[in-house]
Amino acid sequence: MELRQLRYFVEVAEREHMTEAADHLHVAQSAVSLQISKLEDELGVMLFERVGRNLKLTEIGKTFLFHIKKALQAIDFAKEKVDEYLDPEHGTIKIGYPSSFVNNLLPTIISNFKKKFPSVNFHLRQGSYAYLSKAVKNGDINISFLGPVPQEDQDINVHILFSEKFYAIVPHHHHLAERNQLVLSDLKDEDFVLFSDGFILRKIAIEACKMAGFMPKITSEGEDIDAIKGLVSAGIGVSILPENTLINNIPRMTKKIPITYPEVKRTVGIVIPKNRELAPSEKIFYQFVVDFFSKLERFK
Repeated sequence: MELRQLRYFVEVAEREHMTEAADHLHVAQSAVSLQISKLEDELGVMLFERVGRNLKLTEIGKTFLFHIKKALQAIDFAKEKVDEYLDPEHGTIKIGYPSSFVNNLLPTIISNFKKKFPSVNFHLRQGSYAYLSKAVKNGDINISFLGPVPQEDQDINVHILFSEKFYAIVPHHHHLAERNQLVLSDLKDEDFVLFSDGFILRKIAIEACKMAGFMPKITSEGEDIDAIKGLVSAGIGVSILPENTLINNIPRMTKKIPITYPEVKRTVGIVIPKNRELAPSEKIFYQFVVDFFSKLERFK
């Protein structure tokens, strides 16, 4: 089996279409078809079956794909390690991050890191809490920021960077907008704008409201921080957001208000795999982040 054949196979399997796979690979369809045929001849099995104009994996094809993707990840990772061993300050670092880190946290970290290591490149991947945890475990990425940090997990190592409070955010014309602080039960009769079902920030907000003795009336939902802020700004409802999402970025027509009870907070950390070694450039970045926040904590 040739490496080229395996990469062609994965592309066709994921797109379920020979022409689309060839276009994405920038090669002729006949070249892809030939390599797939050679691979099937060598293995002695049919990996695909034709369904209309599309191709579907056979059962053995599905099994083969599962293991080949892991093998290719290992090969790519090995090549990256060799390249970065030769020059770790010119590597590429893949980092996962949730949407709540976009406005302040991630830009602050990367801009400070680039001052010290200007030749290191980044491949940034945004995702949900569940996706990012899984991506670190299965090898899609090796470093991710998460908040709150996962509980003890046999597959990942967690380093807590800091903890942050949540604030209520209300429209500027709201009857509580002039308050300097509030208890969460003050919002029990309000319409809430929260993240969609499955997002960790929605879960945190709902659990906090339950601690305050009520279930929030969720009338609108969004899938990123800016959507939530925009809906609050439009007067659709109120929300609860973590502090770093509001640093230098409180939308017009809104007011952020500290919550005194119950204390709503989350830990924020950086996670890495337990059973895979970081590439040299990844190690540099990881240690930089740990040291960076350690210094910030000392100066608070």
